[in-house]
Amino acid sequence: MDLHKQTEPRTAAASAPVAELRASDADRDRIADILREALAEGRLTADEHAERVEGVLSAKTVGELEVFIQDLPAAHQGRTAPAYTSVPNRPADGAIPPHADENVVAVFSAAMRRGRWRAGRRLHAYSVFGSIEIDLSEAIFEYQQVVIKAVSVFGDIQIRVPENVSLRGAGGGVLGNFEVQPLDSTEPDAPVVYVDGWAVLGNVEARPKRGKLVADILDRVQRKVDKRLRKHL
Repeated sequence: MDLHKQTEPRTAAASAPVAELRASDADRDRIADILREALAEGRLTADEHAERVEGVLSAKTVGELEVFIQDLPAAHQGRTAPAYTSVPNRPADGAIPPHADENVVAVFSAAMRRGRWRAGRRLHAYSVFGSIEIDLSEAIFEYQQVVIKAVSVFGDIQIRVPENVSLRGAGGGVLGNFEVQPLDSTEPDAPVVYVDGWAVLGNVEARPKRGKLVADILDRVQRKVDKRLRKHL
């Protein structure tokens, strides 16, 4: 796979109008909550609410979702900002150490990291005639930026992230498949996972795990605020 050809769709998606971006499950839940409040306040009848919720479930883009609340006060109170926060395609220079906090290696075998585990700033995954699963859906993010270097040679590496983090990728394939599905979080302080590497006659895939959300983001942000307050006291 040509590296330059692979990066073109990500660039185009980042520069596309927000209304044209594909809607996520989190976007639909946000709009459904607003419709539920409008029903409780008497702004919508039961039939209107049911009709709009049905439309929300079938909406494909952020712009299509906004249509269902444009006549409601919540749409004009800054609560419905599009679920899109642009993050750079690469981490800032010097933000991530060059050495890995952890190595995951599978040679003619299988290896995995999943469940409740602490994700460091850099993780290296090497699969040679093996398979690796890296599941961050329940991981504890201690840093906002996480880099995963994935190298697959005649192997398979599967990476899954929660829906409320941002996901970026840069890599390529040599007679193999290197695929990273870009993701943008609605949380300004949400973790950003960067995946890079190569797939040589192998496979590397990174994408969100539907229905999984990081529960530690707000706690991490609160700890940061408390730390700053202590410095000024």
